Amino acid sequence: MSVELYDTLSRSIQTLAPSSSDTLRFYCCGPTVYGPAHIGNFRTFLIQDTLRRVLEVDGMAVKHVRNITDLDDKTIRRSLEEGKSLIEFTAYWTEKFHADCKALNMLSPSIEPSAVAHIPQQIALVEKLIEKGNAYATDDGSVYFRVGSFEDYGRLSRLKQRELKTQTENSAGEVNDADEYDRESVSDFALWKSCKDGDGDNYWSSPWGEGRPGWHLECSAMVDSAFDGETIDLHGGGIDLCFPHHENEIAQSECAHGHDFCKHWFHSAHLMVEGAKMSKSLGNLYTLDDLRDKGFSPMVVRYTLIAGSYRQQLNFTFDGLHASQSALTRFERFAEALLAKTGEASDQFNATYVTSGAPEDFGRLTKAWDALRSNLNTAACLGAIFGVIGSNPAASLGADGARSMLQTFGSLLYALGLELFTIEAKQPDAPKEIIALAQARWDAKQAKDWGKADEFRDELLAKGWTVNDSKDGFAIEPKE
Repeated sequence: MSVELYDTLSRSIQTLAPSSSDTLRFYCCGPTVYGPAHIGNFRTFLIQDTLRRVLEVDGMAVKHVRNITDLDDKTIRRSLEEGKSLIEFTAYWTEKFHADCKALNMLSPSIEPSAVAHIPQQIALVEKLIEKGNAYATDDGSVYFRVGSFEDYGRLSRLKQRELKTQTENSAGEVNDADEYDRESVSDFALWKSCKDGDGDNYWSSPWGEGRPGWHLECSAMVDSAFDGETIDLHGGGIDLCFPHHENEIAQSECAHGHDFCKHWFHSAHLMVEGAKMSKSLGNLYTLDDLRDKGFSPMVVRYTLIAGSYRQQLNFTFDGLHASQSALTRFERFAEALLAKTGEASDQFNATYVTSGAPEDFGRLTKAWDALRSNLNTAACLGAIFGVIGSNPAASLGADGARSMLQTFGSLLYALGLELFTIEAKQPDAPKEIIALAQARWDAKQAKDWGKADEFRDELLAKGWTVNDSKDGFAIEPKE
């Protein structure tokens, strides 16, 4: 079985394959660098990273391009507020993004283009669209894409043509030159935005006057540059980008080049936090640093953000983070039991076994591997791994069998982007003896030794601690 993935355009699961070479062309809309990326952003980026890893373990070469949006309304506004040049301001936040990616064990993209570095390509694309009659300049020096000139506009998001207004105003009667829209009924959108007082020094010369590109144009130009104007195989992003950003990319690129822009569209669902939408007003717009300050390691955060179906909203909770820590601890104990049979040390596990090289046969972990190749079903993969762990396979294996299982387990961990033995068990301010007691209770429950589990629970209560179970682990906290 090859890797299969849901396609937003066709509304069906399709096999992923390169269209005209041995390398899959994969483009992802990257971060807008005006502040630290939050966990909602990283859920999308981590899902994309996991897919790339699965493809590589499956033997496919991937050209992964993820852009940096360093030029839009937000980056300009924030840089001016801080009294910094756009380049200085966005360079700082780009570096911070890279540091967070490294902490989360994300692979670096093959190419990471930036919007500012592709101004000439964007101007050339606008000129081509004007020449073909798909765009027009206005008296103030702005250029708009003529939505009515592209018959298939809206096919990705199933936006009906009657919901569009083909004019330079949006449905609220305002000039539609914003980089992002709050409404679903939109007008012709800005390709080039004439220089305004609020832009500061952030403008460039063009055939239509001084100004800057619109946000939607940027990705089309960077895709062209990275993939030589050819049809790409896979385009990823959060579901919030499906409309209007990805619709506009399709319209611009297909009108300019006369062929399909992308074969397969890959969108990740939104992230909720403790059952609520993320927002600054609710104080739940967490960054990686915020969670580190609360005692959670990047590996725990990664596990939590990839553990659910990418097509369903994930409810991010602190109980879930505790459960992820417990799950990673179980992974480590499983690896330790196998390493004991081979005589190898745990500090060499990641370097020796967590690699992209796939075994010929995943053996007892085949179900877990097949789940990843079947629409990136990380939840089923993790469930299958725990099913094997629960059977205590190390007890019946010799050195060769243990080494073989370590290789298959390591390949799965590589695909998931998880490394073991890199963190301490993190339960909030709990003594080691309490953590060990809670783990012993969990292990007794997994072995269906209910009496022993109750004894451990009572002992924890006597020592002033309560334990809360979830599907994949437990969380402990001081008794009130």
